[in-house]
Amino acid sequence: MHEGGYGQYCPISRAVEVLGERWSLLIVRDMLCGYTRFNDLARGNPGLSRSLLTKRLRQLELAGVVERLDGEYVLTPAGQDLRPVVFGLGEWGAKWQFGDPADNELDPELLLWWVHDRLDFSSLPDRRIVFEFRFRGEPRRFWIVRDTSGPSLCTHDPGFDVDVVIDADLSVLYQVWLGRLPIRSALKGGTVELHGASALVRRIPEVFLLSPVAPFVAEHR
Repeated sequence: MHEGGYGQYCPISRAVEVLGERWSLLIVRDMLCGYTRFNDLARGNPGLSRSLLTKRLRQLELAGVVERLDGEYVLTPAGQDLRPVVFGLGEWGAKWQFGDPADNELDPELLLWWVHDRLDFSSLPDRRIVFEFRFRGEPRRFWIVRDTSGPSLCTHDPGFDVDVVIDADLSVLYQVWLGRLPIRSALKGGTVELHGASALVRRIPEVFLLSPVAPFVAEHR
């Protein structure tokens, strides 16, 4: 019996011994979405302390799910094989456990951290692009800047001219991100507003890609 294990010779119990610790599956989720740096994994899980993240990554390494390569964390073949498991849980959650969000689940910085890496800038000019996000009832503002190094999320004014201001209800933008509400419906209803040059504003619905789990949520909304 593994220390702290279930004492059952069963592949399900063995899998739960590896993945059942708090945060472990969310770390794997983020790695499946392409995050490999420690700081990125920490930023994508703001309720997870850095010391516990270190511990969980070490446990996943010892289990053969994760390995370190040039200072980054990458999934092994065993880790990559978790893709249908993790997204299968997402599909099950969307069908059976997903209702309206609780207030403590709405985090503007976390949402934009997820969003910033899922933007398709291919239809926009090949130059620095700056989006400013303003959430109603939220005093903080946020910026996503795309330049030659790629997109980045800023929590302080980067000092560049803003191309498009996105003014939104936070819960609505979550619903858009997760596929519960089409962005054009949110724009039509005024719960999301866009301000900027009309040629750029018209392209914004195509720029915003959705969460990897959005197809499951949309199917069961």
